[in-house]
Amino acid sequence: MVTVCCLLMAAIVSSFTSENKLLNLLLISKSLFHLTYSHMLGTFGRMGVYLSTPKTEKLSEDGENDKLKFGLSSMQGWRATMEDAHSALLDLDNDTAFFGVFDGHGGKVVAKFCAKYLHREVLNTEAYAAGDLGAAVHRAFFRMDEMMQGQRGWRELQALGDKINQFTGIIEGLIWSPKGSDSNDRHNDWAFEEGPHSDFTGPNCGSTACVALIRNRQLIVANAGDSRCVISRNGQAYSLSRDHKPELDAERERIQNAGGYIQMGRVNGTLNLSRAIGDMEFKQNKFLTPDKQILTSNPDINIVELCDDDDFLVLACDGIWDCMSNQQLVDFIHEHINTEERLSAVCERVLDRCLAPSTMGGEGCDNMTMILVQFKKPITPNKDEGGAEQSAGDTERSETHAAEENGS
Repeated sequence: MVTVCCLLMAAIVSSFTSENKLLNLLLISKSLFHLTYSHMLGTFGRMGVYLSTPKTEKLSEDGENDKLKFGLSSMQGWRATMEDAHSALLDLDNDTAFFGVFDGHGGKVVAKFCAKYLHREVLNTEAYAAGDLGAAVHRAFFRMDEMMQGQRGWRELQALGDKINQFTGIIEGLIWSPKGSDSNDRHNDWAFEEGPHSDFTGPNCGSTACVALIRNRQLIVANAGDSRCVISRNGQAYSLSRDHKPELDAERERIQNAGGYIQMGRVNGTLNLSRAIGDMEFKQNKFLTPDKQILTSNPDINIVELCDDDDFLVLACDGIWDCMSNQQLVDFIHEHINTEERLSAVCERVLDRCLAPSTMGGEGCDNMTMILVQFKKPITPNKDEGGAEQSAGDTERSETHAAEENGS
């Protein structure tokens, strides 16, 4: 089907000479989108589909500066498609590092969108300019849902999808994108770009998001979904995020108040998590704010004061946490971190450790992504030590609460 679509589009583009043919191109592009999207849903939308043998090739990366050292690795595993994505930026600005893992469901495009744009939106916020990193990342999570709507949102998601969707998105971009060499970088163009998908309400696939910003001694963790961030402090695992599951009292109350229901532990019988970016079919109640919808991208924010007892930070998707507890993972890392030359090699060992020998059990069959961030000692003090100490006092309570809920 993809070959037929490509040939058809090529024939149309070759006759791209008149206004009427341009209109025909747009109409056929739109039809081809619906055709390929339906095909994609039929082929890849079944989240339980496994390969006959796992894909164990790994995408790994390492980096360091004078404050931090990181390694990461991701692997498709038994899943029919790879729907995880990640971000790792040692220098979001001169003082700040950004790390994030994004676990897609129903498709890969929302996870890839977050990996591409979430850190940029953090930088674009007024709160970031004012030094409030927690408020900045909180706003950026909601901004992802806003940006994925309308003509520009549709086009950007197409560009991150499969090849036929990328081609369609490029064609529409040439026709409808605002003129000017810097149009892709102008923050407000997203809302004003017009075209045949101006009424696009956003994707029905989605992604978790678990991110960490590190500025000197301050660590900010933002999470929506069931990916997780864990810190090792003197060898003890502390969870800095909470898994958002429908059975939690606060989640259940919001879901039901918004008109949703929980069936077999799943939101409206489909999703087994209660917060995510995307999944716009669950966010269509015009009488409710974004944080009150059946599903919300509203992140929990945890602010931690780092100290020299802190060993490393781990961000990982649930493909890891389904197989190892917080403390088991921290112990495993401590066992190997001094014997491997690269931190990414430690991550690779974790992925291999979690990969199931077969698909019979279910656990160990998911996509897997893990980022390991090691702190260089001594950790640089904050410029405003007094304000940081207040955050640290609040954080100790949230660390303990989160650790208990996630069973570390």
